[in-house]
Amino acid sequence: MPEETLFTFEQDMDRAAVAQYLRTVADRLESGDEFTLSAGEESLTLAAPGRIEFEVEVERETSKSGNSAEIEVEFELEWDEDAAETGGLSID
Repeated sequence: MPEETLFTFEQDMDRAAVAQYLRTVADRLESGDEFTLSAGEESLTLAAPGRIEFEVEVERETSKSGNSAEIEVEFELEWDEDAAETGGLSID
């Protein structure tokens, strides 16, 4: 299935600012509220379903000289855009 980039943002920020963005997303996920990503003229509003796939990936990229390395941590949330909420299991 082909991928389409709907929103992208990258910027060096201090740890506190990054933590605040992550905290806001976490709070909205927990409450079930939508959240809007905005940067410049771009914005995208998302509403996550009750269950989402969560992935954490950590990579180390070493420079060609081997003298330095860069750590990359990715937190990925994934859900089927067209999936219907089926709720939990019930037995009558």
